[in-house]
Parts: sequence; structure tokens; C-alpha cells
Amino acid sequence: MAISKTMVSGSMTMLLLKLLSEKDMYGYEMISTLRQRSQNVFELKAGTLYPLLHTMEEKKLLQSYEQEIQGKMRKYYSITREGRRMLSEKEAEWREYAGAVTSVLGLEG
Repeated sequence: MAISKTMVSGSMTMLLLKLLSEKDMYGYEMISTLRQRSQNVFELKAGTLYPLLHTMEEKKLLQSYEQEIQGKMRKYYSITREGRRMLSEKEAEWREYAGAVTSVLGLEG
């Protein structure tokens, strides 16, 4: 079943911040990791990812740097202190939201 794009876009900042809280990553690595961990639910395209990363960088949630790997320059992203604070807030919001939806749908075990 395909997941609504509006549901995905609303949580993407949180998901990217979560990945970057674990380690610095470059764009394709984020796309691949999200796809793998979500069992192909999150199929981000570069044209969607990079504008989001640039916006997050403008908001000081992350920063970027270039590093040469095997003769190729890659742009890596790392989470900032502000990004970690935002991640914590978004995780708390998500827990509250998911709990409320679960309760309304009667899916509690």
C-alpha cells in the first residue's frame, strides 16, 4: 500500500535529523538508508532530498562539508546542536501524535 505523500513529507525532517544524529552522511547514503530501514516505504528522490537539506541548513539544523573519498568529492551533512534540539521536540510530538492515532483507531494492544 502506498503511503500518502503528505504523511511522508510531514515527518521527513525528523527522519533525516535522526539519521544524522547517528553519523554524518552524504545525500545518496541518506536516500539508501531511509529506503532500507523503511522497507522501501520512503523512496526519496534527489530532487526532493536536496532542497529539504538546503532548507534545514538555512535553519541551522545541520551543516555541510566536503570530503574526498576514493578520489571523489562528497558533500556530507552533520546535525547541529539546534538540529538535536529540534529532533528531540519532533520525536516527542511524534510519540504524542502516534499514541493519539492509535487510541482513536482502537489499535492498542
